[in-house]
Amino acid sequence: MDLTDYLNKKVEVIIDRPLGSGHPEYNYVYPINAGYVPGTKMPDGEELDVFILGVDKPHKKFTGICIAIIHRTNDDDDKLIVVAEGKSFTDEEIEKAVEFQEKWFKHVIIKS
Repeated sequence: MDLTDYLNKKVEVIIDRPLGSGHPEYNYVYPINAGYVPGTKMPDGEELDVFILGVDKPHKKFTGICIAIIHRTNDDDDKLIVVAEGKSFTDEEIEKAVEFQEKWFKHVIIKS
């Protein structure tokens, strides 16, 4: 699967880690909504993960536009960055928003 196919496309997300929820294994709280694209399969055996930016309340589902990909260079768990239609974020804003989890991984931000 070429994740760049998602860039600038509408994506439906199931949120299994809503904003404010605690991670089940690690000691941190999600400062953003996080979820997955249903029906996908990634190299780690799980569905394609998504971080949702620019939404300030917890959700169960979200449909937005993929503006970027967090490509982990030392792990097989890339993430899509999805936002409400018409919103945009700089690379620096994305880095700040996902730092709670991505600080543990080497990664690059891919945009179209």
